[in-house]
Amino acid sequence: MLASVKEKKARKCAHCSAEFRPTFNTTQKVCSPACALAMAPVHQVKARKAMATIERREIKVRKEKLKTRSDHMREAQQAFNEFIRWRDQLAGHPCISSGKPLDWSGNAVDAGHYRSVGSAPHLRFDERNCHAQSKQDNRFLSGNAVDYRIGLIARIGQEAVDALESDQSVRKYTVDEIKAIKAAYRAKTKELKKGQAA
Repeated sequence: MLASVKEKKARKCAHCSAEFRPTFNTTQKVCSPACALAMAPVHQVKARKAMATIERREIKVRKEKLKTRSDHMREAQQAFNEFIRWRDQLAGHPCISSGKPLDWSGNAVDAGHYRSVGSAPHLRFDERNCHAQSKQDNRFLSGNAVDYRIGLIARIGQEAVDALESDQSVRKYTVDEIKAIKAAYRAKTKELKKGQAA
């Protein structure tokens, strides 16, 4: 019959030479998992790390396959909105509707659409239709459309605003198109950030 943990003889750790009592079995040679890992041959450690990396990649691929069209659309919209905020911050633009300086230090700036995504989904990724706007104007004043239009005319011109207002085209994005849009705007944002850091 095996001896209980208290009855096991103390021994020295094969790695750090600390005295310990075996807790797992009578053939235990190290005092802790950290010492066991340190004692493992380097190639075994590298192999475990490589396997973990492969598993993480496989999980990422499986998660990507489970995404719905709306998941991809949400991610593309987030990438587009981040680009708009960076573009307008670096250009020093004030709020498109109120004309007040924007607070870039916190989370007080939205990428506000002139023609909303709900009423004009085909313009959701049109850079002329989306500008940095205070959360107050975008969320609590329903976009402050009248003042937005005035600010938009000053920024992009009457002709461009008329073109946005008259655009009634129908656009149905495929999943591949949505993925391409997401990748393109992430790359554009990365370039803006790199340019700011330089």
